[in-house]
Amino acid sequence: MEGREGNSGRVRTLRPRSAAGGEAPRPGRGAREGATESPRGVRHDLFRERLRALESVVEQALRESGGSTDGDGRLARLAEGVLDGYARLARTLEEGSFAEALSLLRARPRVPVIDDFGYDRDYEQLVAPLFRALYSTWWRVEVSGLENVPAEGPVMLVGNHSGGLFAWDGAMVKVAVQTEHPAHRPVRPLVDDFVYHLPFLGDFMTRVGGVRACPENAERLLQRGEIVLVFPEGTKGMGKLYRRRYRLARFGRGGFVRIALRAGAPIVPVAIVGAEEIHPILGRWDWLARQIGLPYFPLTPTFPWLGLLGLLPLPSRWRIEFGRPIEWRGKFGPEAADDRLLVSRLTEGVRQQVQRLLGGALERRGAPFSL
Repeated sequence: MEGREGNSGRVRTLRPRSAAGGEAPRPGRGAREGATESPRGVRHDLFRERLRALESVVEQALRESGGSTDGDGRLARLAEGVLDGYARLARTLEEGSFAEALSLLRARPRVPVIDDFGYDRDYEQLVAPLFRALYSTWWRVEVSGLENVPAEGPVMLVGNHSGGLFAWDGAMVKVAVQTEHPAHRPVRPLVDDFVYHLPFLGDFMTRVGGVRACPENAERLLQRGEIVLVFPEGTKGMGKLYRRRYRLARFGRGGFVRIALRAGAPIVPVAIVGAEEIHPILGRWDWLARQIGLPYFPLTPTFPWLGLLGLLPLPSRWRIEFGRPIEWRGKFGPEAADDRLLVSRLTEGVRQQVQRLLGGALERRGAPFSL
């Protein structure tokens, strides 16, 4: 194996040597000289020669860059894996089994598998270590009542909303159910519309399972038997001032109740304690929020005064509690969703249950920054 370098230091030509030290024949030369070799054999010889040449190029590049060719470096391991895959494919083709070769090519699909909402579970697994580290180490989340979340079928989780700058509360509920629930069920949060007008964040939320908040999307998810996470307070809850922490805002007009009635899904109240302290909102800059198209612009002890460092959430201690499911299937049918008075009464009942659960969780959590 020999390589010649130009002025740039890159490998310009690289041709493997034969065992006797001479230059290996060019691809296809044996086919022209040997009349008895089949076209398939010519293609296989050509493939093997190019594979050897590719291996030589990789080894030469690693050697020139000071990398390791014995498999210790990450690049060496990657190259070794790629070349091994090519070699297996070449051997399969040489044996003449096209079906088996096709199965090798299809073993790792290049196109990610996503659902019709854009949920990419492979991408979610890629970023999951960050959220699990926040869950277990940074915020030390304690969870209780997970047995109240059904192991199968449609479920609507209804919780209090906070977080100041980002919806970390939804992310932690998602981690709690997916990692600590015996069924490890995925959770689909309904995301406020303004998020999808922000660069990067809207696409990110979609790929990790978030769904644009609207009744049609929620009903489709419940009809498929999934868990839907709803924050009826909306941005009013997320952007509430610190002095009003853990006091629920109005639960809108009861849209989530209508969805649950139509889908026949139980509602599980959720209390989330800890998110109010990660970005304590001392005030809001409403004029700037209107200029940049945000529902509010928070002013916290660290943001915007410390710039990007101010986006770092404080390490408060969290507690998440799941209450007993609220079942309406035996009492009301889908037509009850059109009764405004009934929907209003049921909405207020759910709000009161979440508030009571929140008060108990707040006492059990203790000091917000205790070790």
